[in-house]
Amino acid sequence: MSDKVNTDVWDEDRLVSLLKEGDEEAFRVLIRKYQTRLFNIAYGITLEREESLDIVQEVFFKVWQNIHTFRKDSALSTWLRRITVNQCLNWQRRWKRRFRWRHQPLEKDEWDAPELGTDDYHPGKLYDKKEIEKVVWENLNKLPEDARTVFVLREAEGLSYDEIADVLKIRRGTVSSRLFYARKKLKELLKNYYF
Repeated sequence: MSDKVNTDVWDEDRLVSLLKEGDEEAFRVLIRKYQTRLFNIAYGITLEREESLDIVQEVFFKVWQNIHTFRKDSALSTWLRRITVNQCLNWQRRWKRRFRWRHQPLEKDEWDAPELGTDDYHPGKLYDKKEIEKVVWENLNKLPEDARTVFVLREAEGLSYDEIADVLKIRRGTVSSRLFYARKKLKELLKNYYF
């Protein structure tokens, strides 16, 4: 068994080099490392679980096809996030023309479910947390897509203002103003809920 299979902690340069060589194990490592993060971004923007799963698959397909174009001007994670955001925005433009935008309530997925026997597994806590998430995600739908995208990258992904600016190719000041607007608007929308 090669050392590629034995570890999930891969040096980014090595991972990119192997991906450019068409190494399938490197691609599996890439998917394991980034699928949850990219899904969270996609879901935060689209608010559609099934569509988000499809978008993430499309992102990895695009990476497989275009990894040779990655020039390391930014981190691999930044490049992946940028592709994900672009795929989400393309999806929104395409479907907004055809259908009224709807969403499904946020559901726990198997990869982030709490472990049995932990404090996080208490049914009351799970219910409260799910209700809070549902209300927040429902109200995210009411934000303009540019503000919602910045909010998701900051709050769900924990990116810095500079990282968000790099992913979206906008100025840091624009990130700050969109985030300020998103937080202010969400606060107004959620004023009747007490968490």
